[in-house]
Amino acid sequence: MFRFLNSLFGRVIVALVAGVVLGALFPHFGESLRPLGDGFLKLIKMVVGPIVFCVVVSGMASTGDLKKVGRVGVKAIAYFEVMTTIALVIGALLAWFVQPGAGMNADLRNVDAASLSTYTEHAKSLKDVGGFLLKIIPDTVGDAFARGDILQVLVFSVLFGAALSLLGDKAARVSGFIDELAQTFFRIMGFVIKLAPLGVLGAIAFTTGKYGVTSLKQLGMLVVVFYASCVVFVCVVLGIVMRIAGFNIFKLIRYFKDELSIVLGTASSDAVLPQVMRKLEWLGVKDSTVGLVIPTGYSFNLDGFSIYLTLAVIFIAQATNTPLSMHDLIVVVLVSLVTSKGAHGIPGSAIVILAATLSTIPAIPVLGLVLILPADWFVGIARALTNLIGNCVATIVVASWENDIDRARAKRVLDGDADLQFVPDTVAPLGAEAPIAAARAG
Repeated sequence: MFRFLNSLFGRVIVALVAGVVLGALFPHFGESLRPLGDGFLKLIKMVVGPIVFCVVVSGMASTGDLKKVGRVGVKAIAYFEVMTTIALVIGALLAWFVQPGAGMNADLRNVDAASLSTYTEHAKSLKDVGGFLLKIIPDTVGDAFARGDILQVLVFSVLFGAALSLLGDKAARVSGFIDELAQTFFRIMGFVIKLAPLGVLGAIAFTTGKYGVTSLKQLGMLVVVFYASCVVFVCVVLGIVMRIAGFNIFKLIRYFKDELSIVLGTASSDAVLPQVMRKLEWLGVKDSTVGLVIPTGYSFNLDGFSIYLTLAVIFIAQATNTPLSMHDLIVVVLVSLVTSKGAHGIPGSAIVILAATLSTIPAIPVLGLVLILPADWFVGIARALTNLIGNCVATIVVASWENDIDRARAKRVLDGDADLQFVPDTVAPLGAEAPIAAARAG
């Protein structure tokens, strides 16, 4: 018992349970704890940009082969498209056959459209392809880091890393400085992650106090079908993908149990992005691959959200008694394939993308979004968990294709080898050989 409570996973689980109890018994007090959750997420976001920059630049500089970097990027995007398409199809098929919205007979005539105005305004920007492409280019270097826009930071990091790689030995001093800077930021991350139980306590107490569980009664079937869809996707689809790559999905989930427990409490995969990158490097994945695949995947490989997108669209159609043909179903999947990309960082991104998707399908009323708003936070937990697992799998698969993973080390780490247990306070490994050297030194 003491060993469980002494672990990060144990403390987070205790905080999670305590938050639910506090929010349920003392709703107003639970809501007052929101700053704990918000503060923890802000601390995480404070170091995300610098860590992504350092890992990408350091990885590219050490690789020295820009063609290889481009190859990794292309393979990652191809993988993302295939997996998100499968996720979209799973969500659509389960909604089609189970029909979670059937029988609701929702009447939208008295709905207040003003409650959706913020989401629909953001949705308009998503349909402008040129605007989206310009959005990923930062106005200034400082602006990208100040806003915490991962895609913008990634664009600058790739350009900086490419320039550093071409300079070779002339930039050795700069490369060394960035390596040391990365170690510093990872150490800061080690301090911040110790506050995870407080962050989870505040986030879950606020949510339980504000919404309770009554908001799930009417939407219970939607929530159940969505969670079941995520379990099927992770255990079957990602399980098969991992098996083909030579690894076990359940061992991977066990390895990331601390990060998954934090996501469970905060409903945000952003909360663990730096720690996930660090643990993938510890697993034996080359830092250049981690630095490219993970940040890109946070915008383009949203498996959990992809499942929810088609499921929610069809749920709204069923709830409002809007008939859909098989042709309409195909259109929903194709439109969702486009709208599901690149919304990371937009406030209320799930509802925003749903609004953008519904606005392109005239048969389904956009106002139907109000039907699913009460359950959005609860389904957001499964979305974030599935997104995180999907991106970890993506990194391992792409690394396997490029032979950028130490398979022997990865298997030992996933098997729980005592000599290779990840310790949060250790200095993060950088470079392909660093994890092995660090392990031998310990």
